[in-house]
Amino acid sequence: MIISPCISICKTDPQTGYCYGCGRNNEEKKMWKLDDTSSQWKQDNLISIQERLKGWQLESFKGSYKHKIENGISLFKKSLNNE
Repeated sequence: MIISPCISICKTDPQTGYCYGCGRNNEEKKMWKLDDTSSQWKQDNLISIQERLKGWQLESFKGSYKHKIENGISLFKKSLNNE
């Protein structure tokens, strides 16, 4: 199973249409939720969204996504739970 790239920073840039947190557009977000979306499509999409992100945004995504894979929760949600 491939973990969704959502890192709980769900705000869409009005100019690009991409999420500030995960770099996906609304259509890609919908595709991730469909039962018949292939693992290959998800792997390809993970590559595409990381190519969109740059600098600190890419590093932030990578760190939070890695944490989500390893711990089942994004860094943002973890910080909310610690408040």
